[in-house]
Amino acid sequence: MHQTLISAAGLAAHIDDPAWVIVDCRHDLMNLAAGRDGYAAGHLPGAVFADIETVLSGARTDDEGVFRGRHPLPEKEALAQALRGFGIDDTTQVVAYDAHGGMFAARLWWLLRWLGHEAVAVLDGGMAAWAAAGQSLTTETPVKPRGALSVRAPFVPTVTVREVLANLQGGQRIVIDARAADRYRGENETIDPVGGHIPGAKNRFFKDNLGADGRFKEAAQLREEFGALIDDPAAAIMQCGSGVTACHNLLALEVAGLPGAALYPGSWSEWVGDGSRPVAKGAG
Repeated sequence: MHQTLISAAGLAAHIDDPAWVIVDCRHDLMNLAAGRDGYAAGHLPGAVFADIETVLSGARTDDEGVFRGRHPLPEKEALAQALRGFGIDDTTQVVAYDAHGGMFAARLWWLLRWLGHEAVAVLDGGMAAWAAAGQSLTTETPVKPRGALSVRAPFVPTVTVREVLANLQGGQRIVIDARAADRYRGENETIDPVGGHIPGAKNRFFKDNLGADGRFKEAAQLREEFGALIDDPAAAIMQCGSGVTACHNLLALEVAGLPGAALYPGSWSEWVGDGSRPVAKGAG
């Protein structure tokens, strides 16, 4: 069972394995059609496509019309239904990939663990690693028999915006922001019109988890780097712009052998949806 990362060679050895499902998670936050277009142009053999906006996220407002962020969590049963359509069972080994260092694939990795599914990994290095290994792409869309994925107890915790707000008073938990430094500091109004960060939050850009080759750093190095920010992973909260790239930091923590951190799904987009919540700017 692969539960964090898998190499291109490891995946290639199972490319025709009916007990494995490969999921293309490519996406572009500035061009919402880019992921599906990229999939149509060429994808890993046997891979299905999961759209971040419509499959791996839920409604942006709740039943009372309150904004939940740009990519709030989907309803569990709706997500499970979609994943069953990909052919995923309780025993399926799932491999997620993208072309962005795991930026979007980590979202599916986390969501499956949220549904209680252990056998899910991210292709380390994504499509670039696949190409570097001499592996081919296809334009054929597979037809999968419907799976029977169950919704079980989650392996990963979450926190609500109320819990994050309450934590400002006691500060027992540390918030780690996965956005780029300029967004964290409040200097990129194009992406974050209301710039800055949650007071007390520290910055760990998700790309800092990767080496120059686009693959995840070794566990020991990740453990050392996160150790400079986090004393106890179980007391850490991961967030980003909308709850997507925060999952990259959560995956890196698992690779480092530091499990237990929580995701704040609404993240910055939900936080600034209410102007009464405090905002900090600068280096923190």
